[in-house]
Amino acid sequence: NPGAPTIGTATAGDASASVTFTAPTNTGQSAITSYTVTSSPGGVTGTGASSPITVSGLTNGTAYTFTVTATNATGTGPASAASNSVTPAAPNYVEQVFSTWLYKGTTSAQTITNNINISGNGGAVWIKCRNTAGEPHVLVDTARGAPNALRPNAADASVNDANRVSAFTTSGFSLGTDGETNGGTSKTYTSWTFRKQTKFFDVVTYTGNGATNQTISHNLGSTPGCIIVKASNDVNGWYIYHRGLTTPNNYTIYLSATAAENNTGSNVWNVTSTTFQANQPSLDSNKNGINYVAYIFAHNAGGFGTSGNDNVISCGSYSGNGSSDGPIIDLGYEPQWLLIKRASGAANWELYDTMRGFTNGGIDATLFPNLADAENAGNAGVLRPLATGFQLTSTSITRNGSGNTYIYIAIRRGPMAVPTDATKVYTPVLNSDFTDGVVIPGQPTVDVSWSKGTSANQMRIFDRLRGATASIVWTLYPDSSGSQGNEAYWGLDQQNGVRITSTIGTIPYVNYFFSRAAGFFDEVCFTVSGSVPLRHNLTVRPELVIYKTRTTTDSWWTCADVNGVGQIESNGAFVFTGSGNGLTNFAQATSTTISNLNGVLLSSGNNVVAYLFATVAGVSKVGLYTGTGAAQTINCGFAAGVRFVLIKRTDSTGDWYLFNSASGITSGNDPYILLNSAAAQVTGTNYINTTAVGFDITGAAPAAINANGGTFLFLAIA
Repeated sequence: NPGAPTIGTATAGDASASVTFTAPTNTGQSAITSYTVTSSPGGVTGTGASSPITVSGLTNGTAYTFTVTATNATGTGPASAASNSVTPAAPNYVEQVFSTWLYKGTTSAQTITNNINISGNGGAVWIKCRNTAGEPHVLVDTARGAPNALRPNAADASVNDANRVSAFTTSGFSLGTDGETNGGTSKTYTSWTFRKQTKFFDVVTYTGNGATNQTISHNLGSTPGCIIVKASNDVNGWYIYHRGLTTPNNYTIYLSATAAENNTGSNVWNVTSTTFQANQPSLDSNKNGINYVAYIFAHNAGGFGTSGNDNVISCGSYSGNGSSDGPIIDLGYEPQWLLIKRASGAANWELYDTMRGFTNGGIDATLFPNLADAENAGNAGVLRPLATGFQLTSTSITRNGSGNTYIYIAIRRGPMAVPTDATKVYTPVLNSDFTDGVVIPGQPTVDVSWSKGTSANQMRIFDRLRGATASIVWTLYPDSSGSQGNEAYWGLDQQNGVRITSTIGTIPYVNYFFSRAAGFFDEVCFTVSGSVPLRHNLTVRPELVIYKTRTTTDSWWTCADVNGVGQIESNGAFVFTGSGNGLTNFAQATSTTISNLNGVLLSSGNNVVAYLFATVAGVSKVGLYTGTGAAQTINCGFAAGVRFVLIKRTDSTGDWYLFNSASGITSGNDPYILLNSAAAQVTGTNYINTTAVGFDITGAAPAAINANGGTFLFLAIA
């Protein structure tokens, strides 16, 4: 029998562990055929031909060690020494710990369901009325209890009033009827929820002792990037540590004021991964007998994603250049929430998020944490989110004055988890009421909408990233190579659907609502320059990439795993046939990058949007099939059929056929539209039917869908 392998390192995963080892020096009388890794406790095994071997079926939260044995033709040898101990755990995702949730006021109590478990894990909720001046910011937390509200824009002591926030729940929080958090139906609100989680956020309380060296413990599990301290039972300012200040341990800045950073003395904070110090009895952080709360934010601490190494929060600084082509701040991820303050001089704090409008060319809706002002919904193009950070595009000294220093807190855009339920990332809706104020129902966050009337008119494509709030809704038209136009009829600053902001009429519209999600769908806005690949956040290699210039006339260039490149506004075959695979040669797609097509299909200086789709098991399918001229089934790996099917013949002429379940995908009547045409919806046909695993193509389907020997590209969503 072979000897014992030499144990290496065990690494925990989600209900699993990967174990490395080295082959035994003594292999016995024949070659080793397999290795077996066994867990303790439980005796769960994994086998393989070489290192490493993954053991699945473990219990998250249980500590395990592992041994390895080798087997050959004569038998199994002795076990190795035990490995290091590891504890499998489910991955953490930013969508589990942070939420921006928009809502309207009511005349009665209401519960906000944002799927953040605050009551079970602890955390804080920050609320601001968006459209009414004079309504203060409200901040509540589990450490002090829901009714105890602080106002970030004021030095006031905490107010105990359940009419603001009455309770925390396992999926959000409950509101009373106070106008600061839940006034009449004319008021709109934003809420930001921060759940306690190592390497993201913590909240602690303490009582001041009047000394200069009180040490306060925290459970952030990493060195904080920012700490915001407020006396809860005294009138005092909001005292802030931030790692981006001149000398972080010596300096502070105030949330409720416009003032620049202030040198408050040597080693005021002494921040570590487990403690910080409240060393200023005279400066609002440690007065004797006063109760304090501290909100503690991590910085680039990892701890998230399937690898456990992804960052979701950053506390940094940058130097302004006074240019509309401002500094680019590299976070390594696309942000959804951004707090900025000029540190080197007086200025308001500014707060942005992608739900209200933090866009690439649209409205950047601004709230001011130090003011009770209403939201400024007129800020257009002052900064933009990027796939790996953000860029300043304003010359204002508030956020980009030349030579000035600015601090920020940024939180990563989610969701990070790959979807398992297609209804959470795509909704088809047939709607006939386009009256101002109507909300067309959809999934919790709609990022992109395709909307097309059933009568003859153009399809409109608008999205959150380019800007679809307030007075700017940048709209593209897939039947045209023209540039985007501003059609301010819709608003994406809305939960659970899309809001109509200006009455359109009574023509029935079919709406296709998409959400960006890992593995399923992503969007990138960029300016064509050089040859450096563009980062995206799809997390897998895209299988369909659609490029469109935004401000100039050009084709909707479409790349897939077929020879050539398609044009959505055209019914022509994929062009440049013979030049190679569209995704490989043109888009040069990888799991993290795509080409900007500079000098290939696009020109330097073009402003472009790219939409990326991929296959997610049970949710979406991008694929090819060969026509038969007869009935056939397209197996997408689904369990309950399709709600969306887009088909294009690539080797010859053929329109872009689009079917959806809201109009109907049923035997004998499959209404469809042509993506490349403004023509009315066609009814009374029987070209496709839904089937459990995907869709059936009927014998009645035209050559544009099922010509014998033809090649067809499709995108299907369950």
